Amino acid sequence: MSQTPSNENEAILTFEDKKYDLKSLPNELKELIKGMQVADAQLRMHEDTLKVLAVGRQHLAMQLKSKLEHIDPIK
Repeated sequence: MSQTPSNENEAILTFEDKKYDLKSLPNELKELIKGMQVADAQLRMHEDTLKVLAVGRQHLAMQLKSKLEHIDPIK
């Protein structure tokens, strides 16, 4: 789903390879579109959070590896 306004007066929704005039859609559909936009934004935010957590975990693993180099493992 994407909105591709080519100018300020034209608002077009592209959904499943079909184009729709946003201004002519019923309010119920406009609300669904807004909901999908919010969901998309939330997904991007959480994907970024996961990336930050993965980097943090990787750093912790590097620290653990460094500290364990000085300790003899059990056999």
